[in-house]
Amino acid sequence: MKYDLELKVAIEAVKKASALCRRVQASLVSEETITKKDKSPVTVADFGAQTIICHELKKAFPNDQIVAEENSKELQTEQGELVTQKIYEYVSDVLPEIKKEEIHSTIDRGNSDGGAEGRFWTLDPIDGTKGFLRGQQYAVALALIEDGKVVLGILGCPNLNKDLKDPDGPQGLIFSAVRGEGATTQYIDSENTSNIEVSDIEHPSHAPFCESVESAHSSHNDSEKIAQVLGVTAEPIRIDSQCKYAVIARGDASIYLRLPTRKDYMEKIWDHAAGCIIVEEAGGKVTDIFGKNLDFSQGKTLSNNTGVVGTNGELHDLVISAVIEVLESK
Repeated sequence: MKYDLELKVAIEAVKKASALCRRVQASLVSEETITKKDKSPVTVADFGAQTIICHELKKAFPNDQIVAEENSKELQTEQGELVTQKIYEYVSDVLPEIKKEEIHSTIDRGNSDGGAEGRFWTLDPIDGTKGFLRGQQYAVALALIEDGKVVLGILGCPNLNKDLKDPDGPQGLIFSAVRGEGATTQYIDSENTSNIEVSDIEHPSHAPFCESVESAHSSHNDSEKIAQVLGVTAEPIRIDSQCKYAVIARGDASIYLRLPTRKDYMEKIWDHAAGCIIVEEAGGKVTDIFGKNLDFSQGKTLSNNTGVVGTNGELHDLVISAVIEVLESK
């Protein structure tokens, strides 16, 4: 495969970051932090995951740029020093060679602006902050973009179950895809991969929706109206983060809607790049709400697009028509 080395390095980096996130979630997230809406655990995990992945990418591909969600500005304060120490403690368990004074500069390796030319990685170290704090779904999302096109994507989903219908069953999965070579899944602690494909549902009445838990991220009211237009009867599957792309890619759900909640909002590339290629390589389709392909060449945002629709492909045109009908009726 053309991207053998990139895929290997990216999967291992995401696995290491996912392991750190699991440890932080297990040790720092508690009933007290949830009740007090204390975001310090996710802050440690967010910066820790970004430190690990930026370090591993730069070690393997020193000339590659990285567009990541976080930067070290908020850590460069007196309060931030305490957080930096905690980040270092968790990261050094994974990367014994790293020094505390390297934490900020390593995080800031993700400060590239992206664009239409050249090669860069885009990273969301923890996609699904509230899911992480609830002890539910979140994702470590990493993608490689060349000349504005996503060519490789990895999703680490530490809390995602192998079978959504078996919440007590095994969990912790990596999803990956390389352009033109299909999509796969594996357990985080395993090297064995399995190919995945989207569902073959052809009629929308049988197609479960997948949408954000948080209504602030996507309009639930509009989703309900679209479901009515399509004749969908199944209850929506509500999951935080790019895990939604994962469950579309493996066929648990057939429709994913991220509908605009305000006119001026622009989606960020790190929120969709990895999930998009995984769904597409599993046989599905991802566009904006008007059916336009997502344009990852415009810097950090999908400024040429409005919202996101992902489907198993078979249903895409029907879903886009229903979306436009509902939104235009407003």
